[in-house]
Amino acid sequence: MADQAARRKSDHGTEHKSGDGTDTEPDRTDRGADPDAVRTSASVYRSGQEIECWLTDMDGVLVHENQPIPGAAELIQRWVDTSKRFLVLTNNSIFTPRDLAARLSSSGLEIPEENIWTSALATAQFLKDQVRGSESGNRAYTIGEAGLTTALHEAGFILTDQNPDFVVLGETRTYSFEAITMAIRLILAGARFIATNPDATGPSKDGPMPATGAIAALITKATGREPYIVGKPNPMMFRSAMNQIDAHSETTAMIGDRMDTDIIAGMEAGLHTVLVLSGITHRDDIAAYPFRPNQILNSVADLKNQI
Repeated sequence: MADQAARRKSDHGTEHKSGDGTDTEPDRTDRGADPDAVRTSASVYRSGQEIECWLTDMDGVLVHENQPIPGAAELIQRWVDTSKRFLVLTNNSIFTPRDLAARLSSSGLEIPEENIWTSALATAQFLKDQVRGSESGNRAYTIGEAGLTTALHEAGFILTDQNPDFVVLGETRTYSFEAITMAIRLILAGARFIATNPDATGPSKDGPMPATGAIAALITKATGREPYIVGKPNPMMFRSAMNQIDAHSETTAMIGDRMDTDIIAGMEAGLHTVLVLSGITHRDDIAAYPFRPNQILNSVADLKNQI
């Protein structure tokens, strides 16, 4: 694809044209154009280089309420057919990648578990890096589900409430007063406070329910200690994901439906950012933010032909 494209001027001083001579869109809109208009292009380039690796959010981008978003299955197949490296990212720390792969399969999306990266995996990798070559121990008290406990076990951690080095808070559907009380006491005793993600609420069939960020706020109020949060919008999660697929920021793109997590974290990680309007963020919301994605698309269906 790259050797078929001529160059077109962008803010880096190069220009792109598609193989048939049609101008593609640069990373930024032309002067005088609506900066929040939906922008599409014949192919995705960044600084004259073709995007080689893709990171994508899951809910609102690939699926919505367990239903596949039109174009999602075709985009995934396109990545497979063109040998693109990709990962599906989620702040959900409840499920293991195997669980999520099964749930996505039931929604009609076939994504191997090795192509799924959760905040639980990112947290386990972060903690593993923290204790490697240091005096920190590998003992953790955990509030969370199988997605988090499995990731920590596989990273070599001992899960215990006896003198842990870390208190790790993840999402669960069964928060208990006793577990939260134990976490507060252990943090006050010196354990370091880690949270998988900052999401204050999560969805359920009956409406919003408290999630990791809400419980973290409760613990912070009781201890005076702020957690270190690994998941989005911390670009740490994106960097750990890129390490998994040997990706470089210059040739990696992030697709998301939230300006305040996906896009800002992708931008801060140095990635090409693609906002899709099929999830949380609507076009009228974009103006409220002081930053912009590189591309704005109606959905991933508009992206398939750019790869």
